[in-house]
Amino acid sequence: MFSGERSDELSFAEVTVSIPPDASRKIGEVQWPARLPGDPHRDFTTVSADYLDKTRFSASVAAAVKQSGRNKVLVFVHGFNNRFDDAVYRLAQIVHDSKAPVVPVLFTWPSRGELRLRAYTYDRESANFSRDALDNVLSSLDSQPAVSEVYLLAHSMGNWIALEALRTRAIRSPAVASGRSKLKHVMLVAPDVDVDVFRSQLSRMEGARPPIALFVSRDDGALSLSKTLWGDVPRLGDIDPNQEPYQSELKRDRIDVYDLTKLAVAGDDAHDRAFEQVGPVVAMIRKRMAQGQVLSEQHAAANPLARLAE
Repeated sequence: MFSGERSDELSFAEVTVSIPPDASRKIGEVQWPARLPGDPHRDFTTVSADYLDKTRFSASVAAAVKQSGRNKVLVFVHGFNNRFDDAVYRLAQIVHDSKAPVVPVLFTWPSRGELRLRAYTYDRESANFSRDALDNVLSSLDSQPAVSEVYLLAHSMGNWIALEALRTRAIRSPAVASGRSKLKHVMLVAPDVDVDVFRSQLSRMEGARPPIALFVSRDDGALSLSKTLWGDVPRLGDIDPNQEPYQSELKRDRIDVYDLTKLAVAGDDAHDRAFEQVGPVVAMIRKRMAQGQVLSEQHAAANPLARLAE
């Protein structure tokens, strides 16, 4: 439906995805069909897909809230090397496997969907190109009467877009960004973001931001390569949160941190671990809440993934 080319205008679509029964699939994975059309008993398949304009998009979100009885929206921002179809099926998998009672909204941006250096640099520029568009979508959801809360989930390079959109909102309207916005929580998964730049972004937001949860894996090979490409400055997604200065800074900034390194299994992809092992990740969060071990000063019930999984 959409390519990796950039556009000056936001485009909208509605896609219905069929997921095979849990008994016929491995939880945490997307079962791509070997040939088309796929078998819905074994494969992820697209039931329907249609282009929308902005008015119909808003109406579609409202209709989904009414039909499902769920008034929380989860906005997912994918990362590098993701085509539109990759991102659609990944979000479907995340929501299904986490059992999150939300209306899923996917924010896709023009990624080449290729694992090449030239594609990586193109994707980074596309991320810069897309930050205002994400701000536009979040503002649109803010104005939806049917929506009570919005959660933002970003992965890999998508975290750059998310953080830049938050920075923009904080600069443009601090009161809305910090209080009256429906955006209640932000989840940064394996962020491919320079730690020094992240410090600068947080400083610019000051108090005008929602609570942030950070998910890191210290064995993330993709972020290790990114670190090399960007001058050996650590990436936010593979820091050791127990080392200084990170431990003190994260506590000071009230960022709730989850180290997923301990969930490693043979042959897994650390960069996608939060999604491939979404069950253990939610269990880890619930355990910390039960123990009261939360870095943030906010009440434990405010933890985003646990609330979404309830």
